[in-house]
Amino acid sequence: MVTAIIPETISLDDFLAHPAEHMEWVDGQLVETKGMTVKHSEIQANLTSLWKNYITESQNGGKVYVELPCRTKKQGRRPDVSYLTPELVTQFGNASSLPQSPPLIAEIASPDDAGDELLLKAQEYLDSGCQEVWLVFPEARMVLLLTANQTLGFNPGEMVTTQLLLPGFAVAVDELLG
Repeated sequence: MVTAIIPETISLDDFLAHPAEHMEWVDGQLVETKGMTVKHSEIQANLTSLWKNYITESQNGGKVYVELPCRTKKQGRRPDVSYLTPELVTQFGNASSLPQSPPLIAEIASPDDAGDELLLKAQEYLDSGCQEVWLVFPEARMVLLLTANQTLGFNPGEMVTTQLLLPGFAVAVDELLG
């Protein structure tokens, strides 16, 4: 996702108390998240529906969110798609933002995103309480799945399977990417 820096100074705590839409707090600055394409939006909707249907059918509980404001150890972020466990929903379901990274996150690359920036963002999430990050690359037609201990790559014709959360969830790369 392309970002534009907004020349407004705000503290991380103020951002998290009153998160502005389509904004992240990065290195002390409000940064507008831009660059969402039709394909990005489609994949975001697909994954949201797939995870939501799975937690309903499996009776795992929890909730799926789009652009959920959260705090990492360094920044205020808004992952494209997030899953919260039932315990986190109970604890923080009415908060203005999550004080940690969600346990399961998906970030969908926009054409202008740099791969290394997305990998650094995924590591930031993992360092801040996230257990599993999906990096979805629509142009390359692949999904990288990262945990603290491994990185897995999935290509067209393969099934992406969760590793630590939502046990048993799987989706074909081709279905996810549309």
